Amino acid sequence: MVREFRATVWRMLAAVLLALAGVLSAVPAAAKGADPLPSWRQGSARTAITSFVAAVTAKGPRYVAPADRIAVFDNDGTLWPENPVPFQLAYIIDEIRRRTPDEPALAADPMVQALLAGDVATLLAGKHHDGLMHIAALTHAGMTVETFNASVNAWLASARHPKFNRPYDRLTYQPMQELLRYLRANGFKTFIVSGGGADFMRVWSERVYGIPPEQVVGSTAQSRFEMRDGRPVLVKTLDHLFIDDKDGKPVGIQQFIGRRPIAVFGNSDGDKAMLEYGTIGNPRPSLGVIIRHTDAAREYQYDVNPKSSGTLVEALKDAPARGWTVVDMAKDWTTVFKEP
Repeated sequence: MVREFRATVWRMLAAVLLALAGVLSAVPAAAKGADPLPSWRQGSARTAITSFVAAVTAKGPRYVAPADRIAVFDNDGTLWPENPVPFQLAYIIDEIRRRTPDEPALAADPMVQALLAGDVATLLAGKHHDGLMHIAALTHAGMTVETFNASVNAWLASARHPKFNRPYDRLTYQPMQELLRYLRANGFKTFIVSGGGADFMRVWSERVYGIPPEQVVGSTAQSRFEMRDGRPVLVKTLDHLFIDDKDGKPVGIQQFIGRRPIAVFGNSDGDKAMLEYGTIGNPRPSLGVIIRHTDAAREYQYDVNPKSSGTLVEALKDAPARGWTVVDMAKDWTTVFKEP
């Protein structure tokens, strides 16, 4: 009797161990100690990031409570390319070419004419790329949010990048995707803070980056509530345009997030004010990171003279004194884009 009881116990124990082994085999690799940043080479940039995360998440003098672990990312040039033109501008160019044959008033606009002539310099002139912002507002005004969202999704499904011949939303930087997941796994809340249109980014940000629409801060114009055919809709307008670029980025962070970030990631002088706001005089430990485009073979190489936006001069000059980490794309990343 005792022998049978022991045999039954051993069978039960064996079944439990087998079930436990199955559970452990299903645990994601990251939870079992795999490298969370496999596309980042060992070096000072990677160490700066991982050391900062370790310091603010471990109980100690630099610990930061999860509610205050706010990380903000520029989008164009930081999470995906912005050459030969910012991707939203590529969308606008295609929209202009589609619409102007049937809309004479649109075709007569000076900025539209500059765009059709390929005069990107005129569109990007001004403190906040004024021509581009004007055309963005002009082409989007009068559309309902639903119509605009459908238009962006249709474009993403069909358009291809001229250099890489891939859909634009398949050209996010693999190392930055890993970084987003790494930060969230360590209790950070990740936000996009970009000069691009908030509504444009909100269409796909959750699907592409895992960043929900409410965590996207960008340039915006006022929407208007209407009833159309008995249905409530929001209509995009040209009114009260807010430019979330340069000095506007800290303003947008306060207005839409309400917490000072402790980790700031950018790539150009347009992100300099955001880097300063996140790291100078911050009562909490902070990290500033600049993605430097140094890889002509796998992406682009530029600082002073990008093909469109993304000039990096002043922020790069200030980086050593400010303690900002500069990521050298060619040296610090083993890959740029995920394999197709």
